[in-house]
Amino acid sequence: MSSRTVLSADQPRAARALLNWSRVRLAAKADLSEMAISDLENGFRKSRPHNIAAIRKAFEDAGIVFTVEGTPSLARSEGDSGLATDNRQWRRRQRK
Repeated sequence: MSSRTVLSADQPRAARALLNWSRVRLAAKADLSEMAISDLENGFRKSRPHNIAAIRKAFEDAGIVFTVEGTPSLARSEGDSGLATDNRQWRRRQRK
């Protein structure tokens, strides 16, 4: 089985914490139901490979990198100060 279609229950929780995302937000980004995210994180049932791939893509698009050991980390560009901005703050700045 490909590593792209495997995620433990802890990996999405940790990646969501790094991004400060709710399950609802991850579900929207991955185009899945909140129940699918909840079931994966709680280990209630085995997720389908295409659901796992969608979740990984949503995280990777947001800058999450899964290490060889499987630990998620937030990738930062060299010019990044390391301070994450909340979308609400960004929207407020755009309106002014």
